[in-house]
Order: sequence, then structure tokens, then C-alpha cells
Amino acid sequence: MSDTALNDFNDKNMWRSTTVLAIKKDGKVVMAADGQVTYGATVMKGTARKVRKIGDGKVLAGFAGAVADAMTLLERFENKYREWNGNLLKAAIELAKDWRLDRALRRLEAMLIVADKDNLLLLSGTGEVIQPDEDVIAIGSGGPYALAAARALLRNTDFDARKIVEEAMKIASEICIYTNENITIEEL
Repeated sequence: MSDTALNDFNDKNMWRSTTVLAIKKDGKVVMAADGQVTYGATVMKGTARKVRKIGDGKVLAGFAGAVADAMTLLERFENKYREWNGNLLKAAIELAKDWRLDRALRRLEAMLIVADKDNLLLLSGTGEVIQPDEDVIAIGSGGPYALAAARALLRNTDFDARKIVEEAMKIASEICIYTNENITIEEL
């Protein structure tokens, strides 16, 4: 098999999954993720749980990417959060430093969104901490669709944060074949 054919074969058989969306509005933070895990053209699972509360219920975290990698990052983030006495921003920066410097961590293929009442952050696979210009952020296969829908709803409706997340995730699930309507929602 040629290199090109092998690459095409591998691309068709990639694990694809996840749309995670988080919004901060009117003192509330809401994060949601769909439940679909896809391998190539096959839906392997429809009810995966990709968002959760951590840090004694004061932080929302959602992940996209390889599950084992994401769980490793989530665990390390939670340890940093405890180490820095609940300072979300400092914990995120310290994890990003480790991510860039630690050879094993650099190979992890995952992204995290973490949020508390004051911060909404994306921790990228390149070791960056990104705070969005607007109080909305999304990751994963359907992330761009959910983000666009959420921004439009934020700018043009009076919906509360939960309703915006619900509607934006529904729209993403109608467009992205790697996103389903089995949505898990957490809020602070």
C-alpha cells in the first residue's frame, strides 16, 4: 500500500468525537458536551460523558480528544487546582507549563475547557491557555458549529446561558456528523 493510500486509510479510520461548549452569562457558567464517539464511519458509543464538575463542585471541565489522554490531563489539572488552592487561572498556567515541558504530556492528544465563576479557559495540546474574547468557547469536531450558533444566540436573543447552550448544541448536532443529541449539561 502506498504512503498516500495508507494515510487515506488511516484518516478514514480515525477516532472522532466530541463537541464541548461553555458559556458564561449573567453570573452563570454552563458547559455541555454531546455523547458521540465515532471511529471512521461507525458510531461506537452515543452516551459518553465528557463534562463534569471537579474541585468540590466549583469548576466545570470538558474534554475532547483521546479519552485516556483527556482523563490524564483532567486528573493533572485537578491536582494543580488543589495545589494552587482553587486558583483556576494559576492551575491552568502551571498545567500548560508541564504540558510543554514534560515529554510524556506533550504526546497527549486532548484539549480541555475549564471554567469557574470568574474564568473560562481553553487548555490546548500545544500547552497554551486561551481566554476567549467573548464568554463562549468550544472544542471538538463540532466545536466550530456550536461556537458559531452560541455567538449568534448570545448576540441576538435574551436566552439565558443554559438555553443558549441547549440550542447551540442542538444546531451543532444537526450539522456535524460526529455530534449527537445526547447532551450532558453542567452548570455553576
